[in-house]
Amino acid sequence: MSHHHDHSHSHTGNKKALFISFLIITTYMFVEAIGGFLTNSLALLSDAGHMLSDSISLGIGLLAFTVGERVASYSKTYGYKRLEILAAFFNGVTLIIIALFIVYEAIGRFSNPPEIASTGMFVIGIIGLLVNILVAWIMMRQGDTHDNLNLHAAFLHVISDMLGSVGAIVAAILIMLFDWGWADPVASVLVAILVLNSGWKVTLDSIHILMEGTPKNIDIDDIVQTMNKIDGVKSIHDLHIWSITSGINAMSCHAVVDGNISITDCQKILRTIEHELAHKGIQHVTVQMENSDNPHGESIMCEGHYPVHIHHHHH
Repeated sequence: MSHHHDHSHSHTGNKKALFISFLIITTYMFVEAIGGFLTNSLALLSDAGHMLSDSISLGIGLLAFTVGERVASYSKTYGYKRLEILAAFFNGVTLIIIALFIVYEAIGRFSNPPEIASTGMFVIGIIGLLVNILVAWIMMRQGDTHDNLNLHAAFLHVISDMLGSVGAIVAAILIMLFDWGWADPVASVLVAILVLNSGWKVTLDSIHILMEGTPKNIDIDDIVQTMNKIDGVKSIHDLHIWSITSGINAMSCHAVVDGNISITDCQKILRTIEHELAHKGIQHVTVQMENSDNPHGESIMCEGHYPVHIHHHHH
């Protein structure tokens, strides 16, 4: 039971972190966008665009956490937990699009740098940096920015935002001191590269989960060995391990047991498997027991003839 409690506790923290961050970022995004227009700085505008994506991503992340709390139903037997992953995917793609757009804008500015009100740009950049540091701190204090993909995606947004503010500050200083107008588009391209990098990673991670890929923190060989070591288990096949959402992993497999084993022993074996795998980060375990006198299929992974399996059982 303690596992479930941990999950719901971190869930509340994640939600709270996202909510506070959402309010702060959205408010400041307007400040920065207006500042970008008034000072004519692409670095500030690109940072504001990035903050807009932050704000949207935090909002969607928040929505996903909230809807994800809805109870499982007959039509959604896992509930709505996958929405967190869809939110992370959406975030990743948005980051990639924003990055490409900033680069496109910056190219135009290299050939034709506009006049920039560097003092205003500097002041707004400093405030932006402080805002991002505050938000990142709230997320790390309140939520699980490491293991929860949804919150991790939002956290990456904030970190690359922070670097965006640093870029704007440095560019503003260079323009003030040396009148280097090109520093503004250069800063925005650097921001774009950081944004692209984090967007790409989050997108790949979320696709991996949506494709039912094996969770990154799970070692399949280790799981198979652990189960094979349990008394009474002869072999394991048809093994599947996947994530329902960040931090909730599930597994199903067929376990071949001794032919003369009793139902009570089967129950004991099942409980042992559940107990062992809970320590390895798998919360949902489904095991189909098979008699060693008549097992079907020997391979660890499924050979893909699902429907046929059903007819081969001799109980």
